[in-house]
Amino acid sequence: MPVKREMMVRKDALEQTAINETIAPEPKDGEVLLEIESFALTANNVTYAVVGELVKYWYFFPAAQGWGIVPVWGHARVAASRHPDIAVGERVYGYLPMATHLIVAPGKVSPGLFRDLSAHRQPMAAVYNQYRRLAADPTHDAAREEARMLFEPLFLTSFLIDDQLRRQDWHGAGTVILTSASSKTAMGLAHVARTSSPGIRRIGLTSGSNAAFVEQAGLYDQVVAYDALDTMAVTGTAVLVDFAGNSGVLADVQARLTDRLVHILKVGVTHHDEGDAIGDAGAATGPKPVWFFAPDAAAALIGAIGQDGFQAAVAERWHAFVTDAEAWVTIERQSGAEAMQQVWRDQVAGRAKPDIGYIMRW
Repeated sequence: MPVKREMMVRKDALEQTAINETIAPEPKDGEVLLEIESFALTANNVTYAVVGELVKYWYFFPAAQGWGIVPVWGHARVAASRHPDIAVGERVYGYLPMATHLIVAPGKVSPGLFRDLSAHRQPMAAVYNQYRRLAADPTHDAAREEARMLFEPLFLTSFLIDDQLRRQDWHGAGTVILTSASSKTAMGLAHVARTSSPGIRRIGLTSGSNAAFVEQAGLYDQVVAYDALDTMAVTGTAVLVDFAGNSGVLADVQARLTDRLVHILKVGVTHHDEGDAIGDAGAATGPKPVWFFAPDAAAALIGAIGQDGFQAAVAERWHAFVTDAEAWVTIERQSGAEAMQQVWRDQVAGRAKPDIGYIMRW
């Protein structure tokens, strides 16, 4: 059997990494061994690690005590199969460990997808346990596999945030403020909102070093550096969608807008080392931050419009977004354990450039 490699991170010190090597396991009856081909590594994966215990992201791919394996989105090939409906050589797309191999137990198999029914994964959201079978996946585009890994999981979150806020009539606000405006999820939300709610003014907050990149994307009505919050041009009341997780920024925005800030939705923690990443810290007054959880939002929307309607709605927005996004981001391909660890540390430290999308291979 081949050697299995996996990158582990310390749960209490995310910049600390280790490579574990073992013999890849053989599948049992009904199981399949996936060989992981490639995956994207973004700030979204850092969010998975920061809230790993809170949202149970660490539970998908168990590791040694004190360590965790960060989930990623990518492509894999069936290396061995003891499942009658899954053939060796078949390719899939889905939620994977930062590793070379993964055992799954396919169930609810259809031509286009299957679900991993491994017992330890069942308590978590079902959306993370689904694997798309590329040979019959209507959304698969061979020319855009790398773009899919980089953007699709983030874009789906963006789409669902927009849907939820529209259903809530934007809480009566005329402005939406997005922190960490250079992040791919924030840019996805701005892109969707520009089409679905053109009457809502979009303000992007970002670091001074990323301001030019955010401006050039053309997604925001106003781009404001964190040290220039007094220049925010807010129309009426405002909703804040927080992708940064920096309690200082939240407090500053609340202090400047006071009672004009009517809703705070917390999504990401790109600035997890600069404040209370997973708590509700902020100004003493104003709305209490509310956490956004994409699987719950997806389940609510699917319940309202059905699975087919959901897929069609996402696909309509996705095509336009990915066409534009390919002009903003340059894909950089990295290979090997050393490169993987360095890119991870850069993401954790916030050093990764917003205009680079990292695709990793072992």
